[in-house]
Amino acid sequence: MRRYETFVIMDPDLSQDQRDQVAQRVEELISQMDGFLVLKDDWGERKLAYDIKKRSRGYYVRFDYGGLSPLVNEIERFFRIDDRALKYMTVLLDKAVDLEKIKAEKAEAASKAEIEKASKTVPEGTETAPVAGEAPVEDPAPVETPAPVEDPAPAEDSAPVEDPAPAEDSAPVEEKPQEDVAPSSDESDSAANETPLKNPEEA
Repeated sequence: MRRYETFVIMDPDLSQDQRDQVAQRVEELISQMDGFLVLKDDWGERKLAYDIKKRSRGYYVRFDYGGLSPLVNEIERFFRIDDRALKYMTVLLDKAVDLEKIKAEKAEAASKAEIEKASKTVPEGTETAPVAGEAPVEDPAPVETPAPVEDPAPAEDSAPVEDPAPAEDSAPVEEKPQEDVAPSSDESDSAANETPLKNPEEA
């Protein structure tokens, strides 16, 4: 079995029901001719690189499937005669594939999609049951923040030293006026010796 992907560009003016009819016909052909549909991927409406049948936009759909060349020929024949398809193209992805492996990949992708869908629909604040095969995720232990370190109480010896009261001796000394002090005997003698001599005429 080979693996193919077929792109089809549909008329953008089609309704959703008409697009679904085209996709359903392709799926029927795959199942009738012993193929296996891996994925149907809607790319949506996009601008075309050039106008096709006077259309500047188209609706893209991608089919990923496994099968043989007769299946590819039948799908392309259907697109060729159906006016709803503007253009199509088929690409060979793998010449030899394991069908069981493809089915396992599809089942895994489907389970992941269901889990993501369920997680989006669960309202916030509610607890969800753990998925089978997955270990429950435990909340991380709260991290303890260290208590703020208080400044140690000041020791008695380290108490702030107050400025001592000014001593009595340190009081400002008033300056007293100097009293006339009698000169000492030595000073009197020197003063006498230094007395100027009177003029003899005055004597």
